[in-house]
Amino acid sequence: MMSAFRQLQEGANTMRSQNAAICRLMTQASVIGRASKAVAIDHHLSGRLLLMLLLVTVSLIASTPLEAQSPFTSMAAARDEFWNIPAAQKNASSEAGSNRTNGDQQDGWMHSWLHAVDTARASQPHFIAPMVTTHVMLVQQYRYDMSWQQDSPGHTVTSNYGASRGLEIIPATRFEVGVSPPNYIAHQSNQKDGVGDLAWQVKFRAFSAPEHKGDYFVGFFMGGSFPVGSQPNGTGHTILSPTFAAAKGLGSWDIQSTVGANLPMSGTSTLGRTIIFNTAVNYRIKGKVWPMLEQNSTFWSGGAMDGRKQVFLTPGLILGSFPLKDRLRIAIGGGFQTAVTPYHQYNHRWIFSVRFPF
Repeated sequence: MMSAFRQLQEGANTMRSQNAAICRLMTQASVIGRASKAVAIDHHLSGRLLLMLLLVTVSLIASTPLEAQSPFTSMAAARDEFWNIPAAQKNASSEAGSNRTNGDQQDGWMHSWLHAVDTARASQPHFIAPMVTTHVMLVQQYRYDMSWQQDSPGHTVTSNYGASRGLEIIPATRFEVGVSPPNYIAHQSNQKDGVGDLAWQVKFRAFSAPEHKGDYFVGFFMGGSFPVGSQPNGTGHTILSPTFAAAKGLGSWDIQSTVGANLPMSGTSTLGRTIIFNTAVNYRIKGKVWPMLEQNSTFWSGGAMDGRKQVFLTPGLILGSFPLKDRLRIAIGGGFQTAVTPYHQYNHRWIFSVRFPF
């Protein structure tokens, strides 16, 4: 009896344990169900909140100006600080693009180009272009020169309109490209009047520093001419002209010097090869008056004038530049070139020059 009673008691205890376990499982299931429902509700609410946040973000972006969104704004500021661009030049660059519209790609390109021009100018000295010597700087301007030379045999005058000067552009901060339309040459002698050759030049700025940071310039130029005009006004042959250029400022003084060569691609037996060495010394008075003195030397090797040389001295005066409108400026000047060696192709020459920097 006692054994049977114990078995019944143990069975009852087992049933109570099972019932308690079932109750716990039901309770956990109820909790899980309520949590799942809450999670579903929270997920639905979070979706709505995410959608609202997205809409607010889009509206903020749409209301923000395009330039404020662009990371290139800070990059441009860093570049200005690196090149130490004066505030006046930065303002001129920003004014050049102030009328740009968001959809006008042409205005955007123009703004970037003019900014590159200002950067190039700010990273080199600000010397004036000499009368004869190639300007030892990157320069953006249109230049037109005229000259009247007294021919060596006799007293006739040869007039040169254009004088192989023209448009000079700075497409990048280290380069300048120049194209000079054919000049027109008029003779008082029996020679035929006509146009000269088409000239061009590419300048590369290797090293430079503006005033108060070294005040110097070193560059390598490549130029030349194509035979457009007929002789005696044109050479009749293609010519290449590599040049090394350097300049140094010393307070109000500056020295610009070039050494180069004229290398005909054909006709060397007649034209020969020439070495050109020019040096100009300029003095700046209040930044607007530039008295100067140049020496212009030519040495021949080969050809009909093998072994000969000629040297000219050219005192001159440049006034400017003066503002015209927006970026456009003007400078004018003149000089008198005279021979100082026994051999010379002409006795002396008057030169008038007008420049329009922009």
